[in-house]
Amino acid sequence: MSEALKDSTGAPVRVDLDEQGQSYVITVEDEKVAGHAYFLPGPEAETERIFYHTVVDEAFGGRGLSKVLVAQALADSREKGVTVVPVCPLFVKKLNETGDDYVAEGGSFRKATGADIDLVQREA
Repeated sequence: MSEALKDSTGAPVRVDLDEQGQSYVITVEDEKVAGHAYFLPGPEAETERIFYHTVVDEAFGGRGLSKVLVAQALADSREKGVTVVPVCPLFVKKLNETGDDYVAEGGSFRKATGADIDLVQREA
C-alpha cells in the first residue's frame, strides 16, 4: 500500500494495513513502529470502518506522523471502497476540512451514530 512517504523532516516512513490488529501502522527508520490508527468494522462489516483512536509514540512526536497516518488510512479506505466512520478526533478534523474533496475523489464517509459510539465503547 505504501508509496514513497516522508515525514515532516524528510525521513522515509511507511504505512501498512494490519487486518488482524485492526489498524493502520506507521513505521519509521529501521522498521520501528511509531503509531497506529485503530478501527473496528462498522455495522456493514465488509464495507465500513469506524476509526476510533490514533496514537503516535511520543518518541516520534513533532514529525507529522499522525497526519501521514490518517491521510494514508483514508486513501486506502477510498481505494478499497470502504466507508469511513470517523470517531477519532483526527479523522473527524481531516474529513471536516477535506471531506468534499475525499468524496469527489471517490471516497465515502458518514457521521458516527450513537450505535457506532456504543460499539466502540464495547469493543475497543
